[in-house]
Parts: sequence; C-alpha cells; structure tokens
Amino acid sequence: MPSRGSFFSRCSGNSFITMRNSYLILCSCGQTDMPETKYTSMGRKVEIVEHEGQFTLYRNGEPYYIKGAAGYEHYDRVQAYGGNSIRVWHADNAQQILDEAHALGLTVSLGLWVARERDGFNYYDKKEVIRQVESLREVVLKFKDHPALLMWGVGNELYAESSNVKVWDAVNLIAEMIHEVDPNHPTTTTVMNVPHKVIDLIVEKAPALDVLSINSFAAMHNLHEELYKSSWKGPYIVSEFGPRGYWEAFTTEWLAPIEQTSTEKAAYTLQRYKRAIEVDTIRCLGSYVFMWGNKQETTPTWFSMMSEQGEETESVHLVRKIWSGQEPVNAAPYIAPLMLDNKYAEDNIYLEPGQPYVAKVNTFDHDGDSLQLHWEVLPESEKKDGNSDKQVKPTPLPGLLNLAEAHKPTLTAPTKEGAYRLFVYVYDGKGNLATANVPFYVRK
Repeated sequence: MPSRGSFFSRCSGNSFITMRNSYLILCSCGQTDMPETKYTSMGRKVEIVEHEGQFTLYRNGEPYYIKGAAGYEHYDRVQAYGGNSIRVWHADNAQQILDEAHALGLTVSLGLWVARERDGFNYYDKKEVIRQVESLREVVLKFKDHPALLMWGVGNELYAESSNVKVWDAVNLIAEMIHEVDPNHPTTTTVMNVPHKVIDLIVEKAPALDVLSINSFAAMHNLHEELYKSSWKGPYIVSEFGPRGYWEAFTTEWLAPIEQTSTEKAAYTLQRYKRAIEVDTIRCLGSYVFMWGNKQETTPTWFSMMSEQGEETESVHLVRKIWSGQEPVNAAPYIAPLMLDNKYAEDNIYLEPGQPYVAKVNTFDHDGDSLQLHWEVLPESEKKDGNSDKQVKPTPLPGLLNLAEAHKPTLTAPTKEGAYRLFVYVYDGKGNLATANVPFYVRK
C-alpha cells in the first residue's frame, strides 16, 4: 500500500527504522540514516509505522495501543481503570478537555466537526468548502502543539443521508491542510461499519487520510472480515463500539426498538470486542468504547455506561477488565428483561388507558448488597441520529406507579394514547447500577 498522508515509515530490511523526537529506532539490517526531527517542547510526535503489512501507532517514540473511551466526562476513571485515550467529536471546549486529559496522562482524538450535506452544506460551493477549511485551520493551529493531542478526526459519518461524493474531496483538503500545519499528528475520518462503496471513494479521493475510523455495534461481528475485503489496506481504529444500536434492534409492532438490559449489553460488548478488535494485531490500532458517561439517545440508558450521577453499569467493569485485567472491587447488579402484564417486549404489549397492570423484574447482587429500585415511565422518544441531534430526556410521567412491592410495581396506564416505556434502575449503594426498560403502547 502506498504511504498515506505523511505518517508511514518503512524499512527495506527485516525491521523498521525511524527517528521520533529523541528516540532512535534501529532495524536489524543496520540502517541508521534517517534524520532526527525536532519538535516543540510541548508537542508529542505521533506516527504510524508499517512493517511487512503490520501497522503500529507510535507516540513520542513508543508503541501506543489505544485503550480509549468516547465521551465528555469522567476522564479520571479512564485513567484509573487502565485506559489511555479519549475521543470527542468536535473542538468545543477543546482546551479544557485537552488540559484535563494531559493532567491525567491521557491523549485525545480531537474531532473537527465537518458540515454534512444532510444539514444543508453544499459541497459544490467551492467558496464554502474553502471557508470551512480555513475555519478548521484556526482550530488546528490553536491545538496542534498540545501534549495531549493524539490525532485529528475529520468529520463523523459524513456520508449519512447524502449523495454528493465531493465531500471526500473536501475531507482530503482538510487532511492536507492539517499535514501542512501540523506534521506531528495523523488524520482520520469515521464511517459506520464497512460501507464498501464509501470506502472506495475515501481511498480514491482522500489519500491524505492516515487512518480509517469505524463506528460499529451489532455489525461488528463481521467487521474484521468485511474490512479485509474492502479497498482500505491501511490501519484502522474502532472509534465507537458497545451494545446493539437502536437502528439495529428488534422492534415492536409500533416500531419501538427493544433495548438490551445493562447485563445483556456487557456480555454483548465483550463478545464483539473479542471477535473484531482483540483478534486483529496487524492493522487495528485500538478502540474507543461508547458511551463513557451518560447520554439521552432514543432512551436515557441506551448507550449510557453510567447514570447521570455517575453510578457504573456492568459495561464499565467490563471495559476496566479489558484495559487493565482488573476485576471490580464490587460488581454491578444482575438484571433480567422486564415483564409487564406477564409479557416481554417481544410480545408487543398493548395496554388500555387508565387500567392497572403489574410489572416484574428479576435482579440480584453478586456481592449480596441491598438493592434499591427506582421506576419511572417516559413517553417514547423520536429516534434520531445522535451524532447531530442534541436530545433531551423526556419528563417522567408522575402518579402512574404503585411501588408497594419494589420488584412488582403496579402501573396505571396513561390515559393518552401512544407509545411509552417503563424503566427500572437498580442501585447497590456501592456506586453501581443495572438498568432495563420495556416499551408499551396505550390504545383506546
């Protein structure tokens, strides 16, 4: 594969050689003629070395495998649990994010938010394209020497709901600008799963990109195989992974996606990590789990690995074990799928307005901790693209639950026809929780 961007080093002998900052890497064939490059006292040189088809990310002369989390909070836990990097999607509050990461010894894959056609940007308008490049140049100039910077993310799933292939010409312009302004950090862009035609366009039109980043959830079971069939032959990062996405989930008859319990999410995430990330030591540079923290996206729990108050689900403990091999001191509770009116979500639960129905949850704590259950009813949220839509958690509906029996509350169905969800949050009092919900429909 030809060198992409300016970040690949090669050796004609049996190993590689390159000079990175003050570190000299020698190859077994004895070559030592690559010049040393001086960098600012603040910056850190990041590059990708290819040797006989295997790619390795280097930071400041040392191999650097990404053990990362995507999100905007709880960076101290990333560091404490053995992670080393965070990913953000835009440069808002970048100074604060980079400073906090650096203080914790973490790096940042810093996103540059690139406009999408679906949001009204016209990639046939050359003036607008250049204006966007120059606007992003200011961001790159501002943060290029920050010691926490790992690489630049040029846009996120830019092809979504669009047809103008010139977006990749614009991405290449941005990547070329970055290499001109900042020769010390690689560039990447993000796709969802392995869209072969899109990747063909990226390979053809955006040769200045150094790394391909892939967001993948349920489809990650065959990511490795599909990527190796594609025209991309360079290194890649799994930039988002986690539970089954709402767009991939089984649905009810009224098209409400059925969410996994927090217990199911942890097992599912581990399975896909082992299947697609851990197995590839040749081209995969690491990964970022999604979502580190709390986020409303279709539901308040779908991707949230923590509660709003910071309690941790089993997925946090899973990632901690992946990163460091450490088991949690206290495990998160186990939770089974909810039942309502003696039915599961797959049974399509229809309720009559104002009538009482019994819900049921089976849960237990591995450590024998006393559990506290919190129940709430929310109206169904519209399914939107979480990359660009800032969603707000719906207001819980009051007065519908009789909680005399914590594990078997009685729900009085709302009087208004429509789609709803019943949620339960199970807390162990030791900073952990389990979550589950069940969709239902009130019809007259």
